[in-house]
Amino acid sequence: MTALPASLATTPRLDRWINIAPQGTVHLSPGKVEIGQGLLTALAQILAEELDISVSRIQLRPATTGVSPNEGVTSGSLSIRDCGMSVRAVGAEVRTLFLAEAAKRLGVEPDTLVIDDGTIRGAGNLTTSYWELANSVSLAVDATGKAAPKTAAHRRLSGSGIARLDGPGRVFGTRPYLHDITLADMHHGAVVRPPQPGAKLIDVAPVDLGSAVLVRDGSFLGLVCSSAAELRTAVARLAKAAHWTAGHELPDPHGLAAWMKAQPAEHEVVAERGVTDAGHPSHRRIEHHFLKSYLAHGSIAPSVAIATWHGDDLKVMSHTQGIYNLRDDLALVFGLSTERVTVEHAEGAGCYGHNGADDVALDAALLARAMKGTPVRVQWSRADELSQAPMGAAMAIRVAADLDETGAIIRWEHEIWGNGHVARPGRAPSPALLAGYDLAAPFPLLVAKDPALAAGGGGAQRNAVPLYDFPNWRIEKNRLTVMPLRTSSMRSLGAFGNVFAIESMMDEIARATGTDPLDLRLRYLADDRARDVISKAGAMAAWGRRPAEGRGIGLGFARYKNTAGYCAVVAEVDVSLDPRVEKLWIAVDVGEAINPDGVINQIEGGAIQAVSWTLKEDVRFSRQDVESKSWETYPILGFSEVPEVEVALVSRPDDPPLGAGEAAHGPTAAAIGNAIASALGIRVTSLPLTRDTILQAMEA
Repeated sequence: MTALPASLATTPRLDRWINIAPQGTVHLSPGKVEIGQGLLTALAQILAEELDISVSRIQLRPATTGVSPNEGVTSGSLSIRDCGMSVRAVGAEVRTLFLAEAAKRLGVEPDTLVIDDGTIRGAGNLTTSYWELANSVSLAVDATGKAAPKTAAHRRLSGSGIARLDGPGRVFGTRPYLHDITLADMHHGAVVRPPQPGAKLIDVAPVDLGSAVLVRDGSFLGLVCSSAAELRTAVARLAKAAHWTAGHELPDPHGLAAWMKAQPAEHEVVAERGVTDAGHPSHRRIEHHFLKSYLAHGSIAPSVAIATWHGDDLKVMSHTQGIYNLRDDLALVFGLSTERVTVEHAEGAGCYGHNGADDVALDAALLARAMKGTPVRVQWSRADELSQAPMGAAMAIRVAADLDETGAIIRWEHEIWGNGHVARPGRAPSPALLAGYDLAAPFPLLVAKDPALAAGGGGAQRNAVPLYDFPNWRIEKNRLTVMPLRTSSMRSLGAFGNVFAIESMMDEIARATGTDPLDLRLRYLADDRARDVISKAGAMAAWGRRPAEGRGIGLGFARYKNTAGYCAVVAEVDVSLDPRVEKLWIAVDVGEAINPDGVINQIEGGAIQAVSWTLKEDVRFSRQDVESKSWETYPILGFSEVPEVEVALVSRPDDPPLGAGEAAHGPTAAAIGNAIASALGIRVTSLPLTRDTILQAMEA
């Protein structure tokens, strides 16, 4: 007997995961959700593999509270490791149950039977099938851990790049996003937000709102209308009629790092190794201070939700990453038992962490409460999406390295200042939803926290502990206990800033000691898998060649969370005008790759997003409010700026899957920064790496 995978251990009943129908289909109901990463295709591959059926027979059900397994939040590059391996174990258990029943009916031993697309065959003409036995085999039993999944040598689907099941529907528009769903008698709602963080509603002047229904609860102010066009007019009038108090002052954006270091904070020694004041005396110290700006999720389609009240029961359709977490917080807001709240997942157009999906669900539920029995749809504006959703936390990072007289690294220090990276719903006794802070009986605004390293890889401290084999290190974190801008989870959390800082320092040490940057990394890495991806990326890019005039080549590496996928990136950057990434060469090791094409897509997408973060993205704010509320004021990478990306997978089918979705972000940023430094001889330590920050570094 083997231990059950994490998600299956939480929900061991087989029929909560799959159902086999006599009509020849298999229904799969995972608790993880599709947010564009291709998860559902990989899960179908895994289940089809274990049941020996065609992928086309599998029908995936939307994740829904009370029906689907509770798998928490789809995040952290954990979906294949937790959900996928649970589906694999479920498939093995179900296959074993059906083979046992078939053997009994056919009068043979189970190990003499074979399965071909659901048909179970024995010697001679003995046959039955899953579909014939569907009503005879009960799946209302718990997984035992006794059924062994197939070994790598016996898998035929895992490791093959089958086309995404949702691809045709997305291309031809037959697979609707939540944004496209229309329900009978559906009304439209919108919320008028405070003009400044912390502002409170004083009153609303008399105003003609047409047929729109006004909803007010404290400082929560909104409208419901049968017509979306009429709603837009009414909302504009209501916004002018609302009077607010002043809010709280935001930091000076030009002194953000100094501001963070001066705020009250919880100090923590994250990790220590060796004795920092012992051993060889320092011959040379290299120290740099890095800054990562606030980042917006920038989802291409704004957040949306549809809510309906039936008596005291609430149903919400949402593109949330955590259906059960959102359900729990909605129940807290309305004082309901969780059984009275249903959250059904419907796919949205991109999600990179804790964006506005959960917040807009509460908006819709509050407005729908005034329209009992009527579905109310709320879609945020672009301005709301960029300024009201939780942001990726800004980070100030100090990294110092002491070298001995031979140039060897003998001590390493890494210290972080900034807000926490996690304020998701469903994790506290108080809800973490935006409108909850504006109600007449408001809930407190919770300051974002960080999980421990051992509990999911940390938050601000994620990837701050170097994978390199330094004899002494000390990693410290200062989590701010004030939060002027609401922060929460964004793809890769603190790893993006930490890897950028660590890998920038490695290149600075290489330059100071006259060492090749690739060779320096290999010198301090004992992990062969880490060494392999670095060497592979270097070979792909013909490392050591001299780039064209006005260009630089740089390297970045990390193992995400120090426990997940390995990724090395080489970037070639043109610095003749604004920095422009021309090409990325990426080598990645994610253990078993269920769908290699899907893994490559995830690495490509993550790397391109990291290029955008590194070169362009920066939440702009004044002392009063966020000012980057449009694509003009919050620019992202355009199609004409997307670099060529070449990805190579290091195949390890016998090793456990490690996850790919967030592996490329930090290494890509570091590779770009190192390429710019190589081209210009200047270390730029403030993200994003724009012409302005480069000029500032030159003048420093």
